[in-house]
Parts: sequence; C-alpha cells; structure tokens
Amino acid sequence: MPHQDDAPAARPHLTTTTEQGPFCTARCTCGWRGPARRARSQARRDAENHTGE
Repeated sequence: MPHQDDAPAARPHLTTTTEQGPFCTARCTCGWRGPARRARSQARRDAENHTGE
C-alpha cells in the first residue's frame, strides 16, 4: 500500500491542435486549452509554450 506522502507520478503534457471551423486550438492531456486562433502557427506555438503551469 503506498504511503500518503508519496507524490503521484508526473504525467507528461501531450499537446495537440484541433481545428474548429476557421479556428485552431491547442489542447493538452492535462485539460489545458489555449485560445482559438485563426493562425495555425500561433496555435502550434501556444502548444509548444505550454508547460503545465
């Protein structure tokens, strides 16, 4: 049985981008979601800059 003081294993932040009509949004497996962007390159940059704050 694990101790209560043991920290849970850190899960990696896996980001993707999804398109919704003319907009592209960055998303992460942790639940984070970036703003909707018209520029796909900006949505990709949002995903790259997400560190799981």
